[in-house]
Amino acid sequence: MSSVASHCQQPVVHQGNPLAEQKTRWAVLLTLIMMVAEIAGGWVFNSMALLADGWHMSSHALALGLSVLAYRAARHYARDHRFSFGTWKIEVLGGFTSALLLVGVAGLMLFESVARLLDPSPIHYQQAISIALLGLLVNLACAWLLKDDQGHHHGHDHDHHHGHAHHEHGGRHEHQDLNLRAAYIHVLADAATSVLAIFALVGGMLWGADWLDPLMGIVGAVLVAVWAKGLLRDTGLVLLDAEMDAPVVEEIREVIGDLPSTEIRDLHVWRVGQGQYAGVLSLLMEEPVPARQIRERLAIHEELVHLTIEIDRA
Repeated sequence: MSSVASHCQQPVVHQGNPLAEQKTRWAVLLTLIMMVAEIAGGWVFNSMALLADGWHMSSHALALGLSVLAYRAARHYARDHRFSFGTWKIEVLGGFTSALLLVGVAGLMLFESVARLLDPSPIHYQQAISIALLGLLVNLACAWLLKDDQGHHHGHDHDHHHGHAHHEHGGRHEHQDLNLRAAYIHVLADAATSVLAIFALVGGMLWGADWLDPLMGIVGAVLVAVWAKGLLRDTGLVLLDAEMDAPVVEEIREVIGDLPSTEIRDLHVWRVGQGQYAGVLSLLMEEPVPARQIRERLAIHEELVHLTIEIDRA
């Protein structure tokens, strides 16, 4: 005897993140303005440091633009029937691509810094410091625009009526907008490199320590690479459906464990949205109970937006 029941708490239709998209557009505009100012300033003042930082900022403008396109594409295809579990992963894919760009930025920064360490060139300190300070202010403004608190305040408790203790979610950035996080890391990386550049330029101007500029560039490259690694890990796990260590998986096992003479033959869980999961559950039961009862037990976990249950009699 075998029965299959499909349960969907709510349609998996991702409408994008309009507020985040709007904020990212503003960040793109500010970044483009600052990029043009740094490139122009480097050309006028014959500062290779400013020129390099300007072109470096262009890569961040490209990444931010990519984030905007991801939001727009997710919104545009939200009701396209080909996307059976919604378009949220378009945004995750945008975040993954931005992380790859960050790796490229880190590599370029490291290459340029080592080259300047081996072959130093004269720097126009006062002009470079002025524009670097302006760049820092722009980066801080963009970081403020893109700051996303939802990944830190969505720890919600479920009162398990089947006799288990409370479980808290949110420890693995389940509710975080990974596309917005990618844009945020880009401007944060720019802000960090601006701080390091200002420190190096002031040190070089006051103490004649020309080596500080390329040294801080190497430190900045390592910092950007570390951030990129974390973003690649989080977005990659989502894209590859590596979610079987999510708290909701153990909660499903606990619910089924309360059923008499029931064995889980197969269980697959994957993420289809921010804090939203789909799953396939195959059970072997001596005395099958209606799938409706199992769904009611699992309904307390609102992150399970789509669940297919197969029941076989032992």
